[in-house]
Amino acid sequence: MDIALNFVNRSDDLNNSEIVIFQKNVATNYNEMPVAWMVIKNCGRGDHHPFDFILGNYVAATDAYGNYTPRLDIQNGQLVKMEFTHSGDRLVRDGYSASAKQMQVLNNLLRGAIAVHIYKNEKLLATTTSVAPQQKATFEFKPTIWIGVASQAVQGQVMDLATISNINTELSLKDVASADIVMTGGGPGANFTPFVFSLENVVMQYNPAQGLPDGSGLT
Repeated sequence: MDIALNFVNRSDDLNNSEIVIFQKNVATNYNEMPVAWMVIKNCGRGDHHPFDFILGNYVAATDAYGNYTPRLDIQNGQLVKMEFTHSGDRLVRDGYSASAKQMQVLNNLLRGAIAVHIYKNEKLLATTTSVAPQQKATFEFKPTIWIGVASQAVQGQVMDLATISNINTELSLKDVASADIVMTGGGPGANFTPFVFSLENVVMQYNPAQGLPDGSGLT
């Protein structure tokens, strides 16, 4: 079940600030910079911006020759591999990943590093570069989003450390069916207060058979 979200600007912002939303790949063992998954622009005071958070993901890979594979749907617990075929490099399914919470892509080429890209809602969500032959790119995302004000973030591009360090709001979407993401704060001059992002009007997923929220869509 996809999640219906609605960004609402209830702030006192007078700078027409841009809002960036992203997820962090928690499977990485190094400082992989997140991608600006969505950037909301020109959403004035009192305006709102609805969007869906689709639970499904797609994966594509880029080889050393600059070729992009078609996007392949991928879920937690799945492994796909990049391999050489008679028609060239291809991305194919190859069983299960090391963890049910992770998506993995194996570079099964004899030579040449690849880059691996994860997409959500047709937008780039995460990318891992320089995956050498017989190495894997591993992706794991908590059921949360990060959101904040950013002036230099470009949708679909990796963010820099300065941008990331200014964003510290993490919102849980576990078991959520729909919600408003409300931004408050801001203001002119000495009256400025920090921006605050919070979930309001939250509707939880519900499984009538169990009488409990259904969190099967996010783990």
